Amino acid sequence: MSQAKAPTRFCLIRHAVVAPEYLPILYGQMDVPICPSRLASDGRRYAALGAVLPKPAKWVITPLSRTRATAEAIMRAGYGPAEVQVESGMIEQDFGTWQGLPMSDFANRPTQHPFWPVGGEEIPPEGESFKHLRARVGATMETLAKSYAGETVVVVSHGGAIRAAIAEALGLTSDQALSLAIDNLSVSRVERHGHAWRVVSLNEQISI
Repeated sequence: MSQAKAPTRFCLIRHAVVAPEYLPILYGQMDVPICPSRLASDGRRYAALGAVLPKPAKWVITPLSRTRATAEAIMRAGYGPAEVQVESGMIEQDFGTWQGLPMSDFANRPTQHPFWPVGGEEIPPEGESFKHLRARVGATMETLAKSYAGETVVVVSHGGAIRAAIAEALGLTSDQALSLAIDNLSVSRVERHGHAWRVVSLNEQISI
């Protein structure tokens, strides 16, 4: 009997908290920096992540600097250096002309989700819906699973993209996916077994 092939394992990490002046706005694909004071105060969390993340692993970030800064902080805190691959398919949802607007502008809209200012099926002007995000992230995860079959991949990405990956794995609706909590510096683990996805954990809080 042939031995079963090892699954491809993914550790999906949401980037660190962004600078406070950007928290009240819908920043989406804007290239906003992470918070310098939180970078210093969260040192123990970075060290904990560096201690528990698997080695060896392929590292993937998005084109936005907050994912690179988060990955580099984890490596400096004890994981050690690793080459990173930039993958645009794992970038945050594109909110089009709504990017940069205050979150307060989206309050009490009929299409608003209970936990997010933009509904799951809603298409922002000149942007993409969460449904489109799911298709993009799903295709990217499939490509990564084939490229690194049987290996471990650490992906530092964004809350929306990680929700999209979980939604594709579990067959959730867009509105159901938007109800998932994905906190900054949390880890969610999924595996690709042949043609099937398996969710191992969601929104792990790694701390010492």
